[in-house]
This record gives sequence, C-alpha cells and structure tokens, in this order.
Amino acid sequence: MIRRLTVSYVVLVAGALLAFKLPISVTVGAHLREDTEATVQRDATTMALLLAHGDEAALDSLAETIRAYELQTPGSVDVLPSWSGGAASDWTDAALVVTVPAHSNGAVRISYPTSALDERVWEVWGLRALLAVGILAVAAGLGAVAVRRLTSPLSELQAMASRLSDGDLTARCTVTGPTETQTLARALNSGAERLESLIGAQRVFVADASHQLRTPLTALRLSLDNIADGVDDEVVREDVELATREVVRMSRLVNGLLVLAGAEARTGGAEPVRLAHEIEQRLALWHLEGDERGVRFRLTGAWEAEPMVLAGPGQVEQILDNLLSNALAVSREGATITVDVQVGDDAVVLEVRDEGPGMTAAEKARAFDRFWRGPGHTGQAGSGLGLAIVRQLVTDAGGSVALDDAPTGGLTVRISWQPAAVRSGG
Repeated sequence: MIRRLTVSYVVLVAGALLAFKLPISVTVGAHLREDTEATVQRDATTMALLLAHGDEAALDSLAETIRAYELQTPGSVDVLPSWSGGAASDWTDAALVVTVPAHSNGAVRISYPTSALDERVWEVWGLRALLAVGILAVAAGLGAVAVRRLTSPLSELQAMASRLSDGDLTARCTVTGPTETQTLARALNSGAERLESLIGAQRVFVADASHQLRTPLTALRLSLDNIADGVDDEVVREDVELATREVVRMSRLVNGLLVLAGAEARTGGAEPVRLAHEIEQRLALWHLEGDERGVRFRLTGAWEAEPMVLAGPGQVEQILDNLLSNALAVSREGATITVDVQVGDDAVVLEVRDEGPGMTAAEKARAFDRFWRGPGHTGQAGSGLGLAIVRQLVTDAGGSVALDDAPTGGLTVRISWQPAAVRSGG
C-alpha cells in the first residue's frame, strides 16, 4: 500500500510538472528563435548601413565588423555586389538566412546555422529536465515519509487484526492518525473487548457447568451400579446397563468440555516434552484395555536422540489418550494400532494408524467439529469431542493435525510438532 501510494503521488507530481514545464519549454524555444532572428536582423542591418555609406573608412569598419562577427558567432557574412529585392528573412533546415539591402551598393547576407540554435534549445530542455528529476526525487522522498506517517496507524490496525485472528483476544491498537483511522481503531478495540468478554463468559460457563455436572453424574453412576447389583430381572438389568453407558458417555462429554475450556483459556506455557517417553507411558496404560479387546499396540520409528517437542503441561498425554481411545473404539478383534514417530529438522511427526473402517472425504472434513460423531460411532460411548480436543491442544502448541487414509484401509491421524532442544538418550 505504501509503495502504491508513493508511486501514485510521484506520478501525480510528474504529470503536474509535465503540464507546467512542457508549454513553457516550447514557448522558450520559440522565443529563442525569435530573439535569434531579431539579433541576426539587427547585425545585418548594421553591416548594411556601413556598406551603404560607401567611403573607405566605412568599408574598413565593415570588414572589421564582419571578421569580429564570424569569430564570435557561428554565422557567416556575405557582401552581395547587387541586390534588387528588399530585406528578406528565411528559415531553412540548415540555417537562418537574413538579407538586408544597402541601397545601390548591394546587400549584406548573414547565414546563421540552426544547429547552434538547436544546441541552445536542447540546453534549455536539459536544464529543465534535470530540474524536474530533482523535484521528482524530492517529491518521492517527501511522499514516502508522508505516506508512511499516514499509513502507520493502518499497519497497527492490521497487526491487531492478525493477532485477533491468531486467537490473541488481548490485542489492542493505539488510537492515532487521522479522524477516520481513530474512529476505526476505537471500533476495533471496542469489538475486541466485547469479543474477549463474550468468549471469557462462555469459557467460564462451560467450565462451571461441567464442574457442576460431574458430581451428580458420578453419584448417578454409583446408584445405577448398586441397582444393577441388586436386580435379577434381565430386562431391568439391560435397561440399567444402557443407562450406565449413557452416564459414562455423558461423563466423558463433561470431561471433554473441561479440557477444551482449559485449553482455550490457556495461553503460552509451552515447554520441551519427551515425546517417546510419553508415548511409552500411555501405551503401557492402554495396553491392558487393548488386551481385553484383542487389539495390539505397536510403536515404530527410530531416532538417535529422543525427540523433544514443544507442548503445554499435560497436553501430550491428553492428545495420546484421545487418539488411542478413538483408534481402539473402531478396531476389530485382532487388529493392530500403530504409533509411528518421525524426526525431522523442522518438525517431529506423530502418526496413529488404526485398521478400522476409516473415513470418507466428507467425514474427514467434519471430524474436528465439536460433538460430531461419524456413522460408524453411532451407539458407542464417544462424546464427539476427541479430535476437537486434539486439534485445540496441538494448535495451541504451534503444531498442526491432519487426517489421511491408513495403508491398511483405516485412518491415520498425523500430528506435526515444533521440535524443541534435543536430549540424548531414551
């Protein structure tokens, strides 16, 4: 924007200079021709008067005048022995020819080359062109300074908008610049404050509501377990087990909302985390549930030094728990869940691959939406928040997450983290 405004300003100044100086330069050139013609006419008339006198002293003075004229000017003088016409002035391509009669003694003719006049005209044009270039250079410098001063508030507004789009709700801009810019800055600051207030209230509500729901849900589950232990009727027992599963699903939903509320409220605090160590710890816990389902976990990848990633406290554990839980939920008996780690110079990539039904392109597009559950999860105890939580936690740490088809036909969840300082061992 600064460059475009500066160029526009310079073009405007150049147009003004051209409109002002071009007619003046043309007029100056015409005046030079007129002045040259008048000067040559005057000199020829003076010489003709000397020639018309006719005495020896006048002729000697004429000869001296001609020599001096030809030495001091580019013109040449011819004395015509006879001339029947009157005074004449003629412009040709090569010279200005002026002839002045000396009564009966002939005439004096001066040929003044136009090349000398053209040189003077070009000198005038050159000087004016240099002056115009200097003016344009000064205008460009002053224009750039003025444009920067005018657009600096806009740059600050743009920086604030970028911070807001990145999730920094504390971003504010200084109210400076022209009246219009100040009005816009106040409106943006007011909108940001309102947005921060609304989102803060939403987070507080979600966190408070989730906390308030956990206690009655826990009590309800315990009551259902007690009922199930004291009931012999199979129909009633099935109903109680169904109610218990729904309570468990609601408890997971509440826990997921708590995780999301905490993740959104948290800013910064990323620290180096030993990724391989965290994976081994989580696999050791999920191994027991995998054995009950007949599902095997496998860790692949090789590294000379243990990969370190930047993440908030406890985030890697929550990410792994959600990914392993989702993979286990869609895996059939005898399937294998692969956890693969690849270490690069710019990123540490974690992939969790299952052998489940996978997802279509449309399902992948919605998989990170909150409360969305794919058709294959209908009737299962999932909350629809697992991948939403994963994406929130990964993006908070400056990483990225994507879904892809697994080589075995299932789903691959690929997470890229920023590498931290490398720690040897593992």
